[in-house]
Amino acid sequence: METEKKGIADVQAEAPAESMEDYSRELEASFRVINEGDVLSGTVIGVNEEGVTLDLGYYAPGVIRTADLSRDPAFSVLADIHVGDTLEGTVVKKDDGAGNIQLSCVEAAETLGWDRLQQYLDEKKTLTVKVSEAVNKGAVAFVEGIRGFIPASQLSLDYVEDPDRFVGKTLEVRVITVDPEKKRLVLSARDVLREKEAERLNHKISMIVPGTVLEGRVESLMPYGAFVDLGDGLSGLVHISQISQRRLRKPSEALSVGDIVKVKVLNTNDNRISLSIKAAAEDAEPDELEQRQAAEYSSRESVGTSLGDLLKGLKL
Repeated sequence: METEKKGIADVQAEAPAESMEDYSRELEASFRVINEGDVLSGTVIGVNEEGVTLDLGYYAPGVIRTADLSRDPAFSVLADIHVGDTLEGTVVKKDDGAGNIQLSCVEAAETLGWDRLQQYLDEKKTLTVKVSEAVNKGAVAFVEGIRGFIPASQLSLDYVEDPDRFVGKTLEVRVITVDPEKKRLVLSARDVLREKEAERLNHKISMIVPGTVLEGRVESLMPYGAFVDLGDGLSGLVHISQISQRRLRKPSEALSVGDIVKVKVLNTNDNRISLSIKAAAEDAEPDELEQRQAAEYSSRESVGTSLGDLLKGLKL
């Protein structure tokens, strides 16, 4: 009985404390002054085709009409907004006539969006965007509710002649130009793709074992050597001193663009492949000598066997 009485007393003692804490929060919220133009953050507690309802931690909820959520023509309130999401909006009306605080994400984007975009530019942050439309010489995607332009030259590693095929696709981009005064935002997917391609090639280079003999095609000649295409995006440099046993004044004395050559990997320092045609040839010489010696031995063995067979048939 004492235990039961103690438990009830504990509950009764705790209940007023919790009630006071809740009451304090509500009281603080009721004294909070909200003005038109303020930017408020809230949690989505309701979504329908007409808009969303937010819990602002205030005695009145916030509402944002669908038209005030985004300028992106591909935006869908039911598909893109979910209960539990956090949204920021500018106060348009302190009372929409139904006791709600009316907000606008579009206006908030104009207030806060450009500052965030500048931060993304400074941090070189990678962003995920969805291409909403194709325009002259590029495509459009929205970031922080602000319309951004992706030039055709920045959509891919290769030049894009038809931006229409990117509409509806999701791209990883970086901000490369921010100009709030001119309301100009330029994005680039190419910068991200270039880094990923470099990472892929660097990984493949790290897997190449020095001393390996490869076959490649001479892709260009420079005064200091020749670049050899090894396939799969990899190429290496054969320094002029590693082209031939004889001294060359210029690589074209021994090589032409398009030649197929065997090269030996000297090293892969700093993710650069150093090659040698001369070393590959030197490695091949012992094999060729062994093949010639084996051929000569086989020839002698054949001749010896033939003579033996002839002698067996002679009567002395």
